[in-house]
Amino acid sequence: MSDTAIRLDDVHLTLGSGTAAVEVLRGLSLAVRTGEKVGVVGASGSGKSTALMVTTGLERADRGRVEVAGTDLGRLDEDALALFRGRTVGIVFQAFHLVSDMTAIENVATPLELLGAPDAFARARAELEAVGLGARLDHYPVQLSGGEQQRVAIARALVHRPAIVVADEPTGNLDETTGAAIADLLFGRVDEVGATLMLVTHDADLAARCDRVIHVRAGRVNEETTP
Repeated sequence: MSDTAIRLDDVHLTLGSGTAAVEVLRGLSLAVRTGEKVGVVGASGSGKSTALMVTTGLERADRGRVEVAGTDLGRLDEDALALFRGRTVGIVFQAFHLVSDMTAIENVATPLELLGAPDAFARARAELEAVGLGARLDHYPVQLSGGEQQRVAIARALVHRPAIVVADEPTGNLDETTGAAIADLLFGRVDEVGATLMLVTHDADLAARCDRVIHVRAGRVNEETTP
């Protein structure tokens, strides 16, 4: 296994077109070692969330190389990219992004079903129990608190045992107490699964829990620090 889980080399990305075009990434380069937890911080508009989107293949770089788990994402077509993401990457969003007309267990089982796993619901049940929601399996997102919805989202991100987990402001929609509990859960489950973590956050205290912090400014890495 390579020692580098994520490598972005001189990545450029412009979003929008014409007079609305904005160069969001301007030669961003970074590397994350296998098993490392890295926090990515920066002001709004700095490009930190876009760097995460490029890492997952949800946005394609205009120029530069994006290599994740030894795979050059620029060489994959959309179908291959979706399959790679489904097998290798787990994503936790600030706004949860649960499917509203699916129960908690259905939301968590979906990634496994897409991979053809025959035991999808049994594994989803076990994952929800691991995040403390064994009694909420059949509840819909609207019936869950914000913290519970994020627990479901974490379970969904980890149920297929991804090599890499990326999280974009995972506590941003939660109050301080709930956010602290979710942070404990996320870091704990990532450790148990043995995944690499790339965490985008405005929260300096949350970033400080990582092994290393990458500071992004104006679409480039400005500095790196060790908490």
